[in-house]
Amino acid sequence: MIRPIVHMETLLRRPSSEASVEDLPLAQDLIDTLNAHRDACVGMAANMIGALKRVIVFVDETGAARVLFNPRLVEGTGAYRTREGCLSLAGERETSRFSTIRVAYQEPGAGELVSRVGTWHGFVAEIIQHEIDHCDGVLI
Repeated sequence: MIRPIVHMETLLRRPSSEASVEDLPLAQDLIDTLNAHRDACVGMAANMIGALKRVIVFVDETGAARVLFNPRLVEGTGAYRTREGCLSLAGERETSRFSTIRVAYQEPGAGELVSRVGTWHGFVAEIIQHEIDHCDGVLI
């Protein structure tokens, strides 16, 4: 289901709680909402649609929407400065990112969330870092 985008910074600044298997329907809502905004958006966190859960969606290297539950940045290398926009905020802001990241996360599997670690590079790594910041209540 396509959900409205949250613009209230007081809500966006609140850290999100851990997601569980009960939050699986939230993943589809994130995918639907991201797809409805593909012209202006390449990633979303659950708080952007009003759910304070650690769930993110992003457009991966193939152009597909990918969902991560409970993502946490484990390692980052190649720090650089960039400017980013956000569907929940007006304009662009300067921020620091890593060009390569390792992320611990979970994904659905056989009725439970299965722990994984993934490595991403370049623009996809930047998107993931932006969305993890949302989960932590950090705005650019």
